[in-house]
Amino acid sequence: MQRVIGIVLGAVVTYLILLLMDATSGEATIRYGLAVVIGAVVSLLWPWVIGFFLVRRAKQRRENQIDKEVDKRMSEKG
Repeated sequence: MQRVIGIVLGAVVTYLILLLMDATSGEATIRYGLAVVIGAVVSLLWPWVIGFFLVRRAKQRRENQIDKEVDKRMSEKG
């Protein structure tokens, strides 16, 4: 599943870059090559980016739970 998502993301990024750079004019080979390389990099790096955001989210949730517990115990002492 991870490979399929990576391939799809890489293809979408490649397509968008080709649209933005107007690969039909000028030095098309360089533009196609650049789009393919950037698409390949995106398809390889997307799990790390998603993992980074998921770890940050989990850490924030854990900190929120700790804060709630501290508030609860402080109010009980109160």
